[in-house]
Amino acid sequence: MFEEQLKIIKRGIEELISEDALLNKLKKKDKLRIKAGFDPTAPDLHLGHTVLINKLKHFQDLGHEIVFLIGDFTGMIGDPTGKNTTRPPLTQEEVIANAETYQKQVFKILDPKLTEVAFNSNWMGDFTSSEMIRLASSYTVARMLERDDFGKRYKNGQPIAIHEFLYPLVQGYDSVALKADVELGGTDQKFNLLVGRELQRDAGQDPQCILTMPLLEGLDGVNKMSKSLNNYVGIEDAPADMFGKLMSISDDLMWRYIELLSFETLTNIESWKSEVSEGRNPRDIKVAFAKEIVARFHTHEAASSALSDFESRFRHGGIPEEMPEFSLSADGEGVSVVQALKLSGLSPSTSEAIRGIKQGGVRIDGEKVSDKGQTISRGGSVVLQFGKRKFAKININ
Repeated sequence: MFEEQLKIIKRGIEELISEDALLNKLKKKDKLRIKAGFDPTAPDLHLGHTVLINKLKHFQDLGHEIVFLIGDFTGMIGDPTGKNTTRPPLTQEEVIANAETYQKQVFKILDPKLTEVAFNSNWMGDFTSSEMIRLASSYTVARMLERDDFGKRYKNGQPIAIHEFLYPLVQGYDSVALKADVELGGTDQKFNLLVGRELQRDAGQDPQCILTMPLLEGLDGVNKMSKSLNNYVGIEDAPADMFGKLMSISDDLMWRYIELLSFETLTNIESWKSEVSEGRNPRDIKVAFAKEIVARFHTHEAASSALSDFESRFRHGGIPEEMPEFSLSADGEGVSVVQALKLSGLSPSTSEAIRGIKQGGVRIDGEKVSDKGQTISRGGSVVLQFGKRKFAKININ
């Protein structure tokens, strides 16, 4: 029984500290308190954020208590993780507005009746100055500089504000306040999660287990999913846009997305992989996955409609089922459309490729290309059209 739970819990994870400790907790308690914190730093979530929320769903389906912690207090400090410069703290008004949006979005995955929503301002807001000083005394500057981002900034002579040292301490204290048995976080949060274990031990609590999840690559297959890089799929994206973005990912990246985002069983996923290796078109799997995700954040009707819209635009819009396929290497973040046209042989020359774009005869996945400087991102897989009858599938590596 416990081994079966562990199999589900470990699906797609990066690291578990430690498996033996978690197994002991499962044997001692029927319901564990599972915590994951989210700073409301932006109003909208994307699929990269849902990797953690999906894991909370796994725990919830196994009958454990889920604490969705909104870091309204830590959000006003600003998470320094991965930052090369000090990030300006959010205002209280920004935090409150974003937190309201987060709750609406997260309950498209979690059951609101079975989810405890907590705000760390409920305990940190009442901290006195002497209590904050006592908390700060529990860690040394040397230990803080063991964090990779702090260490690099210190070595490079870049400023580190004192309040940034408070962030991992406050996040760690959240685990004390909530008496967490397990805390989830991205791989970039490992240091902060370990601080929580130490503060719990100091408080006489059984230290939480740590479960880190990988950071999901964006649509380009290279960089972490991010709105600033425009390689994201937003939870609030329109059904047709969400479906189209998911259909644009490469066949290799598809399996990564399915592992971290799909609720299909591991048995079904392994069966799909076997079928593809034996000749089944991976596009069929991608369609099923895209429909699942659209249905989760919208409706099953919206997912079916998005599929119909996609097929009418791409399959029935004159794009053939069979076409040559080319894999091109990117020097930087991608390959220009002009280069792709020439290297694939769709256009006999660079000048012809540019002329075709100016005349409106070049399309990517059925969408007209109007900018000769447009690129196809690394990790992308698209259908490139030149004129009325020349097509090629382009994979950018």
